Amino acid sequence: MKAALVGADGALLHEARRATGREHGADAVVENILAFAAELRRVGEERFGVPAEAAGVAVPGIIDAEQGIAVFAANLGWRDVPLRRLLSERIGVPVALGHDVRTGGLAEGRLGAGRGADRFLFLALGTGIAGAIGIDGRVEPGAHGSAGEIGHVVVRPDGPPCGCGQHGCLERLASASAVTEAWAAASGDPEADAADCAKAVDSGDPRAVAVWQQAVGALADGLVTALTLLDPRTLIIGGGLAEAGETLFVPLRAAVEERITFQPLPGIVPAALGDTAGCLGAGLLAWDLLAAAEAATDATGAAIATAREPVPGAPESVPDDRPGTDPRPSTEVST
Repeated sequence: MKAALVGADGALLHEARRATGREHGADAVVENILAFAAELRRVGEERFGVPAEAAGVAVPGIIDAEQGIAVFAANLGWRDVPLRRLLSERIGVPVALGHDVRTGGLAEGRLGAGRGADRFLFLALGTGIAGAIGIDGRVEPGAHGSAGEIGHVVVRPDGPPCGCGQHGCLERLASASAVTEAWAAASGDPEADAADCAKAVDSGDPRAVAVWQQAVGALADGLVTALTLLDPRTLIIGGGLAEAGETLFVPLRAAVEERITFQPLPGIVPAALGDTAGCLGAGLLAWDLLAAAEAATDATGAAIATAREPVPGAPESVPDDRPGTDPRPSTEVST
């Protein structure tokens, strides 16, 4: 888990990490998240003299953001966890729940590689492939909270089976884990991974070049489908595979350009925020939650309670004299 205190301007005020403890079961993971958030809130009070005003949490798997429920995450072993309620009860502030990739995409769009772009598509190439559709500074969740699942676009109908039930999904051919699998088989080294494949490509190993070209070709096919549907101004590529740098981006840009016909060619750029994107994005969710509550109050005149009301026993606010830093942090946890 990664966690941070994030200022209203997106500044990363404090960052910490902790193991999920998933080997001890789903309940242990949930408790570790709650304890981590509580610890971070204490750090905020001690360092800035004021408690966090809201919290954001970004988790993998299927979520119901509206109800605040982590519906399912195979890697964490949980189902139907009312995470928003549990976290709010533990730390006493409003909580926003988001999907890890879409939350990271939100940060990249507002603060990172997509800053200034009115339309962007963020892809994370990791164990799987998922995306975030950015529109005017927000990320589109879709009608059922599952927009951006580009990893399950079929690009090779006769390809390998996918856990989703289809064959030839993009993530089975172009994710970091797919490249690892293909390179381990081609090289005969079961310990070889995608990073090793990229190094072998740079050294001119024809086996690695063949594996890499297959992955890049599949990724380009998926991206052309996406840009045909979405017409983004910028394509942002992150995740483990993107760490190959120009070894990935040079052939990928060329492959996409070769495949388009009438479609405008977007900029294809690496993500800028690295593994802090989830933390920053969850912090943005928290601040957006407060902004929405304030807007509702202004619009209706109703007495809507937010975390800006004094918390019993909390110290008075103490301004932070650092330039450009909002002294009122939000707490967030990204798992």
